[in-house]
Amino acid sequence: MTTPETPDHPTACIVLADGSTFYGRGFGATGKTVAELCFNTAMTGYQEIMTDPSYAGQAITFTFPHIGNTGVNTEDDETADPVARAMIVKWDPTEPSNWRSQETLSEWLSKRGRIGVGGIDTRRLTRAIRMQGAPHVAIQHNPDGEFDMPALLQEARDFVGLEGLDLAKEVTCAQSYRWDEQRWAWPDGYPKRTGEGKRVVAIDYGAKRNILRCLASAGCDVTVLPATATAEDVLSHNPQGVFLSNGPGDPAATGEYAVPMIQGILDKTDLPIFGICLGHQMLALALGGKTLKMSHGHHGANHPVKENETGKVEITSMNHGFAVDAQSLPDGVEETHVSLFDGSNCGIRMTDRPVFSVQHHPEASPGPQDSFYLFERFAANMG
Repeated sequence: MTTPETPDHPTACIVLADGSTFYGRGFGATGKTVAELCFNTAMTGYQEIMTDPSYAGQAITFTFPHIGNTGVNTEDDETADPVARAMIVKWDPTEPSNWRSQETLSEWLSKRGRIGVGGIDTRRLTRAIRMQGAPHVAIQHNPDGEFDMPALLQEARDFVGLEGLDLAKEVTCAQSYRWDEQRWAWPDGYPKRTGEGKRVVAIDYGAKRNILRCLASAGCDVTVLPATATAEDVLSHNPQGVFLSNGPGDPAATGEYAVPMIQGILDKTDLPIFGICLGHQMLALALGGKTLKMSHGHHGANHPVKENETGKVEITSMNHGFAVDAQSLPDGVEETHVSLFDGSNCGIRMTDRPVFSVQHHPEASPGPQDSFYLFERFAANMG
């Protein structure tokens, strides 16, 4: 099918594995890519979203139409380069109007090899995602407007998808490093943490920079280790706490090496542990729980989450296509947070140890700051 707003001279197309076709105007890099397609409902933060390592292997449909109008800048990257494979928007990006802008969205994408497609009926595309789950797609930007449609359809159908894929190894750091940058503050940007802090080892499954900033702002002296670090690697740094980061891919696949590491920490120490997103799923697996693939996942900055103990509702940022199966949690592990959108699990904790995790993103970037307190809770658990 084609959209009612198909441009007269399309320079980009999106082909779903079921044969649905959307034509638009390309921007950013030229070429082709294949991906799992998801949608994000956030009204701000497109640069942070595109550079969130949790989006590895995915293309993002932005439901908010004004994308690109504030440009991009070096401060808002959550990792060095965009990780999402492509972005799809309603309206073509306009010239940016913001004092922080350093270049246009199209220039930024082009330099980093990422395709953008504008002029798409994103409401219709979002409905397709909701009805059939996250579909596999092939996307091409060709300024000549020439497309081999049968070949693109076959590429979409041949895409293996994210189930069973360990993508953390593709986005993790190559070697350990220290982190001392804190959350952004007017007017000087990101201040450096000084003085002695609580020693935290952060396992990088695809960590966003603002998570590390939040740890530093909570008084943590952070050492980041690659996703494949062992329990012995972690304990060699004599940590007072262990943090498990966000990341992409199938948690069961990453768990092949992450779960033994976490279990080793739990067996040998009583250290506080805090996990976010994929780190939450890794902790659940290590404690004996299970994870499952969601239909179209949670991607946005307006997701209500209830804390069971207090009844408090927080508006949170979400970005995940897998979830912890709350029914699989063993004795000694309780559900702490639930999504008010669909009742899915959003948090767990051990009942007898300072070990907890959440599915949502308390560091925001983009999104609300309702859940910043979780970093303070983790710091308090270290005494």
